[in-house]
Amino acid sequence: MILLADGGSTKVDWCLVDKGQLVKQVFTKGINPFFRSREDISDEIRTALLPQLTGYTIDKVYFYGAGCAFPDKNEIVRASIADHIKASNIEVGSDLLAAAKGLCGKNKGIACIIGTGSNSCFYDGQKIVENVSPLGYILGDEGSGAVLGRLFLGACLKNQLTPGLKEKFLEQFKLTPALILEKVYKEPMPNRFLASLSPFLKENINDETVYALVYNAFKDFFVKNVMQYDYKNNVVHLTGSLSYYYQDVINRVGADLGLKIGTIVQLPMEGLIKYHSEHYVRV
Repeated sequence: MILLADGGSTKVDWCLVDKGQLVKQVFTKGINPFFRSREDISDEIRTALLPQLTGYTIDKVYFYGAGCAFPDKNEIVRASIADHIKASNIEVGSDLLAAAKGLCGKNKGIACIIGTGSNSCFYDGQKIVENVSPLGYILGDEGSGAVLGRLFLGACLKNQLTPGLKEKFLEQFKLTPALILEKVYKEPMPNRFLASLSPFLKENINDETVYALVYNAFKDFFVKNVMQYDYKNNVVHLTGSLSYYYQDVINRVGADLGLKIGTIVQLPMEGLIKYHSEHYVRV
């Protein structure tokens, strides 16, 4: 059996797989080595994951997660898993690599994540060979939920929306201009607050000003990131909540820019199961 993990800072999706079939799925709290210590991660695995795996023999573990793009951080996660699961092989990689494998399989292509943040890469069928740095929601993260929220609030507070939409938004979210500034500039993790506004944009996507804002945000993502790769000869695949819920807009932007848009899924796990099951049988 193999154990696959798609991890973020909020939660981790663990899937126990046997011959390509999902045997068990377990969710634990987020495991990001930038925010949790070696001891803390080990304790999370011991108390939340291990009891759910009693009776199963696990041969290999593949953990993909946020914050797992540096050897020293990856070792923290690998060692924490090894404390409790005696598998013959434990590998740790980035969430972007998970997206690439889950979306492209063993074929080359351009893989993108668009959720609270955004990221992209060119994948050669085995590894990531090019990556335009996302830079975070202040300097980059084009098309992400945080950036959509930031752009929307700017348009809202500068009275650039369709008449009545500003008032509708403030009433629905029980916000005032002063409270918005407090949440953005003084409260912790403003990116999460900004991303939480995305459902309002989706609900009002037929509004001319909202559609233009969303369209231009995704266009910005493609132009500044995807079009730095060999996009004319490769298919662009996407995963993440924003890419999934706004796929109609994404397909329109892609067509207008001459991009070949392929698979769009909310989560990469189904593709990861297929990738690792085929690999496991072959080797």
